[in-house]
Amino acid sequence: MALLDMLGRRWVLRILWELREDSLTFRELREHCDAMSPTVLNQRLRELRDAGIVVLNEPAGYALASSGRQLLEALMPLQRWAEQWQGTIAAQEQTKVLVEENDASTAVKTPGKAKPGAKAKRRLP
Repeated sequence: MALLDMLGRRWVLRILWELREDSLTFRELREHCDAMSPTVLNQRLRELRDAGIVVLNEPAGYALASSGRQLLEALMPLQRWAEQWQGTIAAQEQTKVLVEENDASTAVKTPGKAKPGAKAKRRLP
């Protein structure tokens, strides 16, 4: 539960993701995480360092510790699932758009016929 609590904190997963390939300085990390305040970044890095997930290698900057790389590796099935899910959602959206376009193009008004659901008007002789 402690791990899930830490991973659920804002910006933690983003920091891990940004450190997945290379070490980054504090400034570089901040640039990669657009809207994160320096105070929050400093706090999250301290928490990750205390947990042994991130290390500070002067002058290269912050990097994933061995346990951090293992954690990221353990999270990769979730990444693969998310990519598949994104594809499924995109396909559903595309199908929805095509159906709506098809419905719009086949909805031709025929003179003299009432629209479905519309009440017929009586004509007086």
